Amino acid sequence: MGKQRELTGTVVSDKMAKTIVVKVMRKEKHPTYDRIIKSYRKFKAHDEKQSAHVGDTVTIIQTRPISKDKSFRLLSIVKKAQLHSVELKDPAI
Repeated sequence: MGKQRELTGTVVSDKMAKTIVVKVMRKEKHPTYDRIIKSYRKFKAHDEKQSAHVGDTVTIIQTRPISKDKSFRLLSIVKKAQLHSVELKDPAI
């Protein structure tokens, strides 16, 4: 068996059951203009314990096809997202 791809990205959706959508950024140099270009791709990954949430930075690894679109699984959560608390200025509201 060949080497499995490991990708690191940000979770953009966790609304599906046991599935997360991970946005992976890749930087590459344009062949003609010699500029660095960012390109993005979304991958669906299997999250058995449903531990990853939107905004988390995660590592996913390639595995056998789990469904039509899903052939990655969650390997680890690198960094949890910061939750912003909202405070009301006027407590009477």
